[in-house]
Amino acid sequence: MTLELVLFYLASAVAVFATLMTITRHNAAHALLYLIVSLLAVAVLYYLLGAPFAAGLEVIIYAGAIMVLFVFVIMMLNQGNKTVQQERQWLSLGMWIGPGILCLVLFVEVLTLLGSSGQLAGLEVVSAKDVGIRLFGPYLLAVELASMLLMVGLVGAYHLGRPLRDKEQVNEREKDSEVAQ
Repeated sequence: MTLELVLFYLASAVAVFATLMTITRHNAAHALLYLIVSLLAVAVLYYLLGAPFAAGLEVIIYAGAIMVLFVFVIMMLNQGNKTVQQERQWLSLGMWIGPGILCLVLFVEVLTLLGSSGQLAGLEVVSAKDVGIRLFGPYLLAVELASMLLMVGLVGAYHLGRPLRDKEQVNEREKDSEVAQ
């Protein structure tokens, strides 16, 4: 097996494991950390498949900008009396062990790739121009559907984080947050 194939399977395993951990975590902050690791692993996979531009976009757009939006939503949803205690729990060292190990594996993979010849065996590198031509050509409908899905998520986040209007809604939301914890 070639080095690229081993790195591909390793990054795939990290992506699958991090995604499973994202789905199974009860704490939103824990799930968010594993989701970031999963997105970084997918970026490594894009790079291994010969699409460094797509890998860069994955890191900048998903693991960067969209995760910042999720952090803001989590901060808005966790308003209440237990916020300070919950934030202290999020800063505990044990929470960072799993995502830290997975990120270390991905970091070693990237260093291995950069230390090798730089050329991936038998793969053609996709340029930014090729990505743009494909996205706004035959895949225009898929791009527009994805943008509409992101807009729905943004509107949903607004409605979840907006101020409550009366005392009944406040009590209802506090009960929901107690059940979730």
